[in-house]
Amino acid sequence: MWGRLGTLIVKELALSFRDPQSRRLLILPVILQIALFPFAATLEVKNATLAVLNRDGGQNSIELIQRLSRTAAFTRLRLIHSDAELEHVVDEQQALLVLVFPQDFSRSIAAGRRATIQAVVDGRRSNAAQIAFSYAGSVVQDYATERAAAAGIATESRIDLRNWYNPNLEYRWHILPNLVAIITTIGALVVTALTVAREREQGTFEQLLVSPLTPGLIMVGKTVPAIVVAVMQATIIVLAAIFVYGVPFHGSVLLLYLSMVCYGLSLAGFGLFISSVARTQQQAFLGVFSFMVPAILLSGFIAPVENMPLVFRWISWFDPLRHFIVIVEGLFLKGFGAGLVWSELWPLLLIAGSGFLAGDWMFRRRVA
Repeated sequence: MWGRLGTLIVKELALSFRDPQSRRLLILPVILQIALFPFAATLEVKNATLAVLNRDGGQNSIELIQRLSRTAAFTRLRLIHSDAELEHVVDEQQALLVLVFPQDFSRSIAAGRRATIQAVVDGRRSNAAQIAFSYAGSVVQDYATERAAAAGIATESRIDLRNWYNPNLEYRWHILPNLVAIITTIGALVVTALTVAREREQGTFEQLLVSPLTPGLIMVGKTVPAIVVAVMQATIIVLAAIFVYGVPFHGSVLLLYLSMVCYGLSLAGFGLFISSVARTQQQAFLGVFSFMVPAILLSGFIAPVENMPLVFRWISWFDPLRHFIVIVEGLFLKGFGAGLVWSELWPLLLIAGSGFLAGDWMFRRRVA
C-alpha cells in the first residue's frame, strides 16, 4: 500500500515539474514578485512633491522650507504664488502636500508669539497624504523646539519614539515576511486544486478510483506535492529576504519549517475541496482566485484585523493566511518561541483537518 502511495506522490511531483512550462510557472513568479514587491508594494512616502505658498518671505520660513526639502519624503519642491495656482496644483495631483506660510510667520516667531502654517493635503490619496503630513509635522516640530531652546523658552513635553522590532521602519522588513505566506498560498493552492480536476479532464479519474488506494490515501498522495511546492517556494523567499534584502531572522529555523508544513496542510485542505468541486482545470483556477482575494483581505496583510467589523474578525479566524502571517513575522522580527508559535499553529491544524474532512466528503460524494 505504501509503495503505491509513494508511486502516486512521485507521479504528482513529476506532473508538476517535468514540463518546462510548469516549472517556470512555479519558480518565475516567485522570483519576479521577490524583485518587485519590496520596491512597488510600499506605503512609505518618498520622492514626493511638496508645494509651498510662502506669503512671508522671512528668514524663518525660508529656513524651514529648506529643511523640508532635504528630507527623503520631499525631494521635489515647487514654489507657488497664488491661491489659484494652489488649487491647480492640488487638482492636477502635481503635489501631495501644500504648505501655506502666512505673512506674519517670521514676525510672530521673532516676537515669541505662536506661528501657524496651513497644510493642504490631497484627500484622494488619503493614506499617503496623511503620512506626508506627519513627516512635515515632525520637521516643523523639531524646528519649533530648536527655536524655543535657543530663545530660552520652556517647551511643552514631547514623546521620544522608539520603534521595537523595526527601528528604522523599513517597509521591506514587513513586506518580505508576508510574501513568504502570500506567494506560498498561490503555489500550494494551484498545485492542489488542479489535481483531481486534471484527472477528470484527462479521463484518468476512473483509473485512479479502481486502484488499490482508498480515497483517503489518494488525497494524501495529492497533498504531499503541494506541501513540497509550498516549502520550496517559501525557502526561496526566506533566503532572498535574509541574504539579498537584509531582513533579520531572530527565530528558529525548525519552527519556521514546521509552520510551513502545517500551513501547507491547511492550504491543501482548501485546495482539495476546490478540486473536488471543480470539473475542469479552468473551474479549479477560478476557485483558487475566488478564495485568494478574500483570504488576503481578511489576513491582516492590507489592513489590521482589529479594524474590521466583528463578523469579519470571526470569519478571518478560519483564514489560514491570517495565522501564518503572524507566525512568520514573529519568527523573523520578534524571535517567537515555541509557545507563541503554537498559539497560531493549532488553528492551522484545525483548519487543515476541517478542509480535509470537507474535501474527503465531497470526493466520496462525487465518487458515489
